[in-house]
Amino acid sequence: MCVTAVESRPAGVLGTSQSPARRPFGARVMAFVALTKPRIIELLLITTVPVMFLAQRGVPDLKLVLLTCVGGYLSAGGANALNMYIDRDIDALMDRTSQRPLVTGMVGPRECLAFGISLAVVSTLLFGLAVNWLSAWLSLGALLFYVVVYTMILKRRTSQNIVWGGIAGCMPVLIGWSAVTNSMSWAPVILFLVIFFWTPPHYWPLSMKVKDDYARVGVPMLPVVAGNKTVAKQIVLYSWVMVGVSLLLTPLGYTGWFYTAVALAAGGWWLWEAHALLNRAKAEVTGGKLKEMRLFHWSITYVSLLFVAVAVDPFLR
Repeated sequence: MCVTAVESRPAGVLGTSQSPARRPFGARVMAFVALTKPRIIELLLITTVPVMFLAQRGVPDLKLVLLTCVGGYLSAGGANALNMYIDRDIDALMDRTSQRPLVTGMVGPRECLAFGISLAVVSTLLFGLAVNWLSAWLSLGALLFYVVVYTMILKRRTSQNIVWGGIAGCMPVLIGWSAVTNSMSWAPVILFLVIFFWTPPHYWPLSMKVKDDYARVGVPMLPVVAGNKTVAKQIVLYSWVMVGVSLLLTPLGYTGWFYTAVALAAGGWWLWEAHALLNRAKAEVTGGKLKEMRLFHWSITYVSLLFVAVAVDPFLR
């Protein structure tokens, strides 16, 4: 696989070499933790654990929950570290990524590569030996999809990068279900699709905010290659499909009134925000008045509320 070269910063900025003695141990530890992107992994675990409750139709084995969370963290952390290794050239040029460990030199490229591969191997073995091998292969598949398909192939080549690359972020719902049942069902597939259609309207508002960063390094995120009006229309389209798919769980018998109420209320508010963003884009509002980050922040709240409802609903039926 080849990675598009990007003009780097002046010598000494990207991956600045520091002797180990000049890199404090505590700072080094935090740098390796930062390689795993903990805040993103928190969101992945929010979609994993509630599905385990749904699969069990009650409280799953807490030891199994812990092992699944640890395995999921290590797997996603390995994927994120490998993503930073591959993207270290453009990370050095983007404001939002300029303090990542490889850019500052707190972690060297070879260290990052070894760290990411090690986490991938350990997480796969942990899932296979302590949970089940179906979950292990799903986890490894998600990691490889994120690193190879999204980071190495799609990200720098197409504005649909986040649409298809987001499949990796959908896999935790399948892993959570398989960890409990060692099988698949329509319920995790529906929730997989919810996250699939959630990802673009979740990420595109952020991309609108930092599109100059992406444009500078030649990454064709949709807001870079299309105007705000076009992006907002796409956000509305994906939002309607996402809300519609989220409501399929109840008629298929997997959830009851509580989940349905939360899905309708949270989805309704999402659609309100999405259409408000479209109206501002149509009015050619720019800058801070576009308020694109309102939908980004709400998207995190939305998915949290929806999956909490997934976990709580079995107890109210």
